[in-house]
Amino acid sequence: MKPLSALVLSPDTPTASLCARLADSPLLDSVILMQPAACLCRDSRITAMEGGFPPGGRDLESALALSRAPLLLVITEPRIELEESELLALVNTAAAHPDAAMLYFDFFDSSRSRVHPLIPCQLGSIRDDFFFGPLQLYCREKIERALCAQGALSNSTCAGLYELRLKASCVGSIRHVAEPIGCVAAGQQGQAHFAYVDPANRERQHEMELAATEHLERIGALCRAPARSFSARNEGWPVEASIIIPVRNRCGTIAEAVQSALSQTAPFSFNVLVVDNHSTDGTTDIIRQRAGHEPRLVHIVPPVTGLGIGGCWNAAVQAEHCGRFVCQLDSDDLYAGEDTLVRMIELLQQGCGMAVGSYRLVNFALEEIPPGIVDHREWTPENGRNNLLRVQGIGAPRAFATELLRLHPFPDVSYGEDYAVALRISRDYRVGRIYEPLYLCRRWEGNSDAQLPVEQANRFALYKDTLRTREIEERRRQNQSLPRRPGCSE
Repeated sequence: MKPLSALVLSPDTPTASLCARLADSPLLDSVILMQPAACLCRDSRITAMEGGFPPGGRDLESALALSRAPLLLVITEPRIELEESELLALVNTAAAHPDAAMLYFDFFDSSRSRVHPLIPCQLGSIRDDFFFGPLQLYCREKIERALCAQGALSNSTCAGLYELRLKASCVGSIRHVAEPIGCVAAGQQGQAHFAYVDPANRERQHEMELAATEHLERIGALCRAPARSFSARNEGWPVEASIIIPVRNRCGTIAEAVQSALSQTAPFSFNVLVVDNHSTDGTTDIIRQRAGHEPRLVHIVPPVTGLGIGGCWNAAVQAEHCGRFVCQLDSDDLYAGEDTLVRMIELLQQGCGMAVGSYRLVNFALEEIPPGIVDHREWTPENGRNNLLRVQGIGAPRAFATELLRLHPFPDVSYGEDYAVALRISRDYRVGRIYEPLYLCRRWEGNSDAQLPVEQANRFALYKDTLRTREIEERRRQNQSLPRRPGCSE
């Protein structure tokens, strides 16, 4: 029997050349082409079928039934160029990793002059936008075992591959092979950063949430205990709330951010803690000058250099000036109105351990840019803390009970520090949400959210996956102390 079957997934791209090359290979037993619209394929060696991109569960199962070889090569980028030697390398690599349910590979960008590196898939890599590159090589025997043990794929419209990968990970490893195979034109890879909050993708995201939730229950990491209220102590605080602004070298925006914070109106006392991370561009002078005649503005300079954003937050939270509750404002950004602080703090006063608002994405001139309002309506009171493991973030602005942050401090990093704390607090405590834009989040070429090089984006993605892995392990441990429910394998 020939070792390979290929499933080519294509949104609308011409695939005749790729499919013909695959069919010519002596290693291929069958070639299956799946496209959203029915297509006419004149090559009798190729089986064409209609299916979504990405495919739903039933469409994917139909394709699996057509493949017969021990290995199934799923091609998610039909513009890939594959050499015969690379197909042989796939077969040999699979033989060298008999424990793997799925292998995925680095690949070449453009003219095979630069390798596009990928990151390892770990326990916490359960986000549906994990980038596996253009090739996924599945072991057919492990697919069959996974579907037999965990049930057929659901009748989804687009979650088939995601669900298959999660099920397969329970019977074998999902292994990254750091050897480039295939060549894809630059600029064709990846997914939009805000895809999971786009209202147009809501149905798709609900399907992904269902698959992720089922997987978390399968591996014993689903939060089942009711989220608790948190009652912050009333006594011993200098003010009821503090707005925290970490900053380094933002002389062009810090004055506006401080003014936005000081302009808040509230029936309770509040101050503004600006943690100046040893700025060198004049930011320090701007803060010092304003603090000289504004008693509510506290200028904090950490005793050490080199702190991340998380470390700056910890410095503010531990400061004697810190209030009972804290609310976030980045040095690039602004509150959308004078009531942002009071609306956020009200949720904490009502017993939430954390509160999250919504924001409007704007440019430096405060003009709205796509996707506009980011409200994270994928969060629900019933399942938000579980779904948080699947998505990239929780939203902004964020506010916390100070006591919880002193108990569970931020990691001292400048990316994902807020996500880490959100995972930890949401595990046990209620999270309040406001779905109206309370915050203006500026995107411009100088800020930390600008387009990142592949290597840096990989480091950030790997770090967040590591946070998810740790959180899944903690939730598993927590669940082991709870009474088991019938039918739940933990």
